[in-house]
Parts: sequence; structure tokens; C-alpha cells
Amino acid sequence: MALLGRLLPLALALALGPAATPAGPARSPYQLVLQHSRLRGRQHGPNVCAVQKLIGTNKKYFTNCKQWYQRKICGKSTVISYECCPGYEKVPGEKGCPAALPLSNLYETLGVVGATTTQLYTDRTEKLRPEMEGPGSFTIFAPSNEAWSSLPAEVLDSLVSNVNIELLNALRYHMVDRRVLTDELKHGMALTSMYQNSNIQIHHYPNGIVTVNCARLLKADHHATNGVVHLIDKVISTVTNNIQQIIEIEDTFETLRAAVAASGLNTLLEGDGQYTLLAPTNEAFEKIPAETLNRILGDPEALRDLLNNHILKSAMCAEAIVAGLSLETLEGTTLEVGCSGDMLTINGKPIISNKDVLATNGVIHFIDELLIPDSAKTLFELAADSDVSTAIDLFRQAGLGSHLSGNERLTLLAPMNSVFKDGTPPINARTKNLLLNHMIKDQLASKYLYHGQTLDTLGGKKLRVFVYRNSLCIENSCIAAHDKRGRYGTLFTMDRVLTPPMGTVMDVLKGDNRFSMLVAAIQSAGLTETLNREGVYTVFAPTNEAFQALPRGELNKLMGNAKELANILKYHVGDEILVSGGIGALVRLKSLQGDKLEVSSKNNVVTVNKEPVAEVDIMATNGVVHAISSVLQPPANRPQERGDELADSALEIFKQASAFSRATQTSVKLAPVYQRLLERMKH
Repeated sequence: MALLGRLLPLALALALGPAATPAGPARSPYQLVLQHSRLRGRQHGPNVCAVQKLIGTNKKYFTNCKQWYQRKICGKSTVISYECCPGYEKVPGEKGCPAALPLSNLYETLGVVGATTTQLYTDRTEKLRPEMEGPGSFTIFAPSNEAWSSLPAEVLDSLVSNVNIELLNALRYHMVDRRVLTDELKHGMALTSMYQNSNIQIHHYPNGIVTVNCARLLKADHHATNGVVHLIDKVISTVTNNIQQIIEIEDTFETLRAAVAASGLNTLLEGDGQYTLLAPTNEAFEKIPAETLNRILGDPEALRDLLNNHILKSAMCAEAIVAGLSLETLEGTTLEVGCSGDMLTINGKPIISNKDVLATNGVIHFIDELLIPDSAKTLFELAADSDVSTAIDLFRQAGLGSHLSGNERLTLLAPMNSVFKDGTPPINARTKNLLLNHMIKDQLASKYLYHGQTLDTLGGKKLRVFVYRNSLCIENSCIAAHDKRGRYGTLFTMDRVLTPPMGTVMDVLKGDNRFSMLVAAIQSAGLTETLNREGVYTVFAPTNEAFQALPRGELNKLMGNAKELANILKYHVGDEILVSGGIGALVRLKSLQGDKLEVSSKNNVVTVNKEPVAEVDIMATNGVVHAISSVLQPPANRPQERGDELADSALEIFKQASAFSRATQTSVKLAPVYQRLLERMKH
């Protein structure tokens, strides 16, 4: 048994493979993807890897789980093929790839992995082939045959016309004077090449793709007697300039150059680090209205936010993007970087005109459209990308546009377009005042709002904040979308037009002829002072028709009994403010009478105790009024419900007594009242 206990963990480790062995090193993303490809190919024999090939191209990718099921790379369809995993070869008559590739020197291994053009050019130089065939330990990032053929003719001619200087130097730049396997290729590291000790930039991405100076590693870790060969998809060249230096020498960055200098970001862009600059061309700046561009260029804070929104926190080569990625900028915003075929996209737009311009401290992609962050926008500009255009037109027509384009610290409560589906109000003094009460005198963030907070408006009103489980409301209007925080103003998209309170609950009821009978009842019951004083009330207010629907005798009896009348009226008043946007599926609201009201909302219809509410959210300084078309009866006034409750209690006691009797094998005698109830229930 003791021997079995020692052998079992070893057997499990062998069965699960090296990745499952606890003491083993963590596998790199590339190795994990290769392992998945091997797993998908195992049905075809040992050491067979599944690869995804883009239809109509020679591009192949080892597949990860997500790509396997989607069958797409950069939105383009792929086909699955099966081939020998790196380091293995087929044997005639046997399944899969059972044989390891023969171990040869670097020069011969180039031919084995299919890098025959690199092998040919190595042979043309006088010095490099003997070095590759001799003793030592080297790594070569060998360009594929397609990589050499895709070089511009003038570049290739300059190399092959001077093989012992230009070609030799180019090949030496692809080499490192030690063995480097993929598990050592860390994201952001630099390897020292054999050409003048120039650096080679390595990036190892979470999706398993490894790039070398932004060239993709196609097949890795081909061992040789004197080193290792990695096959890459481009011929790489030395990198000498940092991002700032590239900006300074590119004619198409004239405006960007001036903007970077004005913002002081040149220190960052010429320093150490690994960044991605989505560099706007002169054309990108020209697309922006002159007024907007001049405003941003003249505002150091807005300008810095604008430029930081174009800088990703890490170097991202185009070859590493095979699907959509959310990447964070130095501004703190998130950009959706994706691809469509050979084109890179930013937030779904194919605006990258030149990609993978490598710098010593990152990579540059040229873009033809400016990415203006919310933090550099006016309220007008924020609204242009939101569902509030109708409300913004109203503010403009009312002569309030200067508040939305200036440097005034404001929060705009803008009703969404659907609120105005039945039309917009006429522009007059009343409408203008209402709109002024949709502007808060401070730049707020919804995450800092709290229940009971009061907000001052430009119209002179104080608005209350109500925090509910699933909604955040200001008076009767609830926030319907995430904040948009601009340079000076913040935009809250609201689900309805806000109506500021216009007096106490009693003032509201007295000012509406529908509630004249309710007002008289409140006065008769002595509740006027309660509903006039400070407080937080939700009043379900029966209309005159609700009272008139009661039997005349019952109504007269109720109005003649002040105590009973007060009891019923208190049942219509909740002890907190509940606006319709805060109701959700079901809320049990405690009334001043003591019992709870069941308030629910479904398909935009609010009900209380299953009775529909005729009108919601008539705001008062000490509460909210909801008009209802019936008089609610407290549970104590419902005989049937009282009987049902007693019957339920009797039945429950009977069940417990029966269970006790069976368990103890004794008889249990019920109290007479419950015996009588059970007898009545039988009939």
C-alpha cells in the first residue's frame, strides 16, 4: 500500500504530461498553444499538430481553443490541416510523425525546416556558412522563403550585390551567439544580435504569438548540434530610432510633432519603455473642425489627454492581433484593437494606414483619424456620440448652448431620444427654466452620488438623489447609461424628463383637482400637518373617481370615522421615497399604518397591491405622489384574508402536531379554536 501511494502521483504525472507535473516550470503561451494544436491533431497519429490556414493564403497558425471553434483569423475563414509538429517527421508506412528530425548543424537545419533561401544566402557569404557548420552555440531567426521574396526589389538587390558586407551583416543581425528557446523569449525583452551588438526586440503575447522585431515566429525550437533555428515570416532590420526620433523625421507627422512638443510628452517618447503609438497623420488632424482642434491644441490638459489616448501601455505588433483585443491607453481609456483580413482596426474602423514601424522603445502604427477621448471634449461633443441629440437640440434652441461648449463645470442631465418619441415641448420661458434645472452646478461622477444628496441646478432648484438596488435616480429621472466625463462637463443620459418638486405633498394634492376628495379626507383625518412637514413619503393617492367607486354607505361610514379613515389613509403612504424607476420586479414598502404595500413594475406598468397606478412620479419636496384609481384596503380590513391567515396557521399547527404524534407514538389534542377551524375547513 505504501509503495502504491508513492507510485500513484508519478503515474498521474506521466499520464497528464509535463504541464501537469507540479514541480515543472510553467509553460509559455507559445508552448500552450502548441500543446493545444498537438491535442487537436493526436487522432492523426503521434506528433501531429493541427494548424489553421487562412483560405487563399499561405498563412498558417497553431490554433488555440477559441480559434479552433470559431475557425476564423482576423474575421477570415480558415481550414484545418494536419502536419508534423516542430522537430518531427513522417516515416513511410507509419501513422503520424513518429520520428524526430535528424540532428544536424545550423546550416543543414535551415534546409530541413524549409528556410532554403536563407540557406542559399548564407552559402553566398564567405564567412557565415563555415561558422554555421562549425562548433559553437547560436540562435538564428531564419526568414521563410516567402519573407525573402516579399522584400522590395531594390532592397534585395542592395543585399545580394554586396554579399560579404550588406548580406552578411543582414544575416548576422538575425543571429544570437547562444541558444535561445521559446520558453526564454519573454515579452518586451531585447536580445543582443551578432551584428554590432544591435538589439532584437522580442514580444511574447498571451495568445501564444511570438514576434521578433514584429516578425511572427512561424515554427520554433528546431534544435541543431550547434544551436537552434526559429522560422519567422519577415526579414528583419536593425532598429536605431526611438519613437520621438521617428516622429521628428516623418513628414506626415508635422502636426503631431508640434502637439507632442506643446504637451511635453517628448520626454516619455524618447525614454525607456515599450509603447505602441497610434500616430495620427497630418490628414487625421485636418479632418477635425478647426474650432475643435484649436481649442484642444490651446488647452495643455486636453492636449495631453488627447495624445495619451493614442499611446498603448505595451508594444503591440500587428502580427499578434488575430482577433479583437481591449487595450488600455495611457489616458486610462480602452481601445478595441482588432483586424479584418490584412487591415488593423481601431474601435471597428480600418484607420491604420501603415503598421509596424519599429522603434527602440516600441512600435508605431500610422492612423488617419484622430481618437479624441471624452476627457478632451465639450458637452456638445460628448453628446454627438450619445443617444441624446434631441435634448441637445432643445438646449441649443433655448439659447443655452454656451453652457455646453464653454469651460463651466457642469453636469448635464440629458433625456434620451426615446423620451421625445411623441414630440418635443415648445421653446418658451417655462421650457427654458426646465432645461436650466437639467444642469447641475458641478462636474459630478455618478459613482460618488449617495442617497439623500442634494444637487443645485442653474435654474435655482435643489434636486435629490435616490439610490436603489438596481438604479440611481435624480428626482423622477434615472441614469440610463454610463457617465461621459468631458473636459469641463459630465453627461448623464437620463430615462425621462426631470420634473423638480413644486411644493409639499399637500401642496401637490391641493393643486390638482383630481385629488379634492382625498384632500378633504386627509383634513378630516388630521393628517394635513404630517404631509406638509419635512419627510420622505411615497403617497399612492386615490383620485376622486376612486372614492366615488366605493359603495355610498361605506364611503359615508368611512368619512364619519376619523380613526378608521386615518388608518386607511396612512396605509396609502410609504415611509420612504420610491420613484417608478427604482421599483424593479417587486418592492415591499412599509406604510405609515404599519402594513406593507407590494409595489411592482412590469412592461412599464406600475402596480400597488396588484392595482395599476394611473400616473407616476408627481414630485414633492417631501416625497412623491403616484395617482391610483382605487382605494387600497389594509390587510386587517380584508375578512377573507384574516380567515385565510387563521386557517393557514391552524393547518400548519395540525401538520406539526401530526408529525410529533407519529414520531413519539402519542396522541396530541388540539386547542378547541383550531379544532373548530379544521372542522370548518373540511366543509
